[in-house]
Amino acid sequence: MEELVKLQLNYFNTNATKPVSFRITQLKKLESLIKSNEELLNEALRKDYGKGKFETFLTELYVVYDEIKVALKNLEEWTKIKPIETNLLNAPAKSYIMPEPLGVSLVIGPWNYPYQLTLGPVVGALAAGCTVILKPSELTVHSSSLITKLINENFDSEYFTAVEGAIPETTALLEQKFDVIFFTGSVSVGKIVYQAAAKHLTPVILELGGKSPTIFMQDSNLDITVKRMLWAKFLNSGQTCIAPDYVYVHKSIEEKFLQKVSEEMQVMDYKLKNDNYVHIINERNTSRVASLIDKQKVYIGGNYNIVERFVEPTILTNVTWSDKVMQEEIFGPVLPILTFDNLDDVIKEIKQRPKPLALYLFTQDENIKQKVLSEVSFGGGCINEAVMHISNGELPFGGVGESGIGNYHGEAGFRAFSHYKSILDKEVTPDPDVKYSPYTDEKLEMLKSVVA
Repeated sequence: MEELVKLQLNYFNTNATKPVSFRITQLKKLESLIKSNEELLNEALRKDYGKGKFETFLTELYVVYDEIKVALKNLEEWTKIKPIETNLLNAPAKSYIMPEPLGVSLVIGPWNYPYQLTLGPVVGALAAGCTVILKPSELTVHSSSLITKLINENFDSEYFTAVEGAIPETTALLEQKFDVIFFTGSVSVGKIVYQAAAKHLTPVILELGGKSPTIFMQDSNLDITVKRMLWAKFLNSGQTCIAPDYVYVHKSIEEKFLQKVSEEMQVMDYKLKNDNYVHIINERNTSRVASLIDKQKVYIGGNYNIVERFVEPTILTNVTWSDKVMQEEIFGPVLPILTFDNLDDVIKEIKQRPKPLALYLFTQDENIKQKVLSEVSFGGGCINEAVMHISNGELPFGGVGESGIGNYHGEAGFRAFSHYKSILDKEVTPDPDVKYSPYTDEKLEMLKSVVA
């Protein structure tokens, strides 16, 4: 690992990655590589946990393609030197901000979206002009193996390479000094990455998780919004960091809401054979998710098979914050429903807990929209929709507090892997002597007049 980092650092120091033309060429190469191997990518993900090609394209490849598209469209603008107004004290001079790549980057990807959440950050790194060492998750064996093979056979290791392995390999990588580290995964592992980075004062982008709340107000259009919410929840069998983790429903619409949930669940007919549902990633996670199901509170579903890594789409009702399902991020196809009378009580409950990665609000009341958005801190989210904010390549994506540090997607991804140098370019002309000694009361008054 040490030699690999040195190899990339030496290559980065040749300045080969800095020309915009080079970056564009590499992004196009990555795009072409993915497109020409779509069938293999589909097959690998189906082997890992039964994901169909429609969902693979929609939730994995589309997002990466969009990231590349946005970068290619805007890269020349992003890399431009930005002029800044020069203050009177420094005149005559030019002031400007100059973006530069941070250097050698480490991108650690997760298992739940092994293409989108692994290659998406890579696009930002390559666009910024960094070199990349990519560590895909070992849990998605076939997908990770294929990504590694494609990258290592088509890119020079001194510029962009992938490293397979588990905890020992990741630990060895984290012992090295990188210029920036990008990690997507759990809060607990994120803390380990952060601690490792701190030893070298390495900047980090952490995309973590948490319990993302969903709120249905009494004016919600249930015919439209329940479908959107359920699709977002059971997408990827709930193994989505921004999935609705729990739902608060106004008591006045609880009965209608649950009836609409029942109707939509029947229409959607989530089954592995329908290519609209996937396995849980492994038996350990299947057992964990199954343990969150209180049989006495099951409204729909509740069945599971540990060996087959299957948990039926499950709705729980009469849930309170004391239930086990409310004590941790679910990260599976179990949806607890809570009710409320007063929105202020909901906001208070949310604010007493770690800041969530996402929040979803279903209402048509502009005052309520502004109240929730202004009073509750969260990474990002939607109004009258769920999870789809991640599909807009122009919107920064990231968490806040325990749900993450930093943003990416679009220009935010470019910025995540860049440093912005501030430059004062002074003309070589005689200076006023106000800043030079001997200091006098007259000079002090002159100086005060400049900043007054």
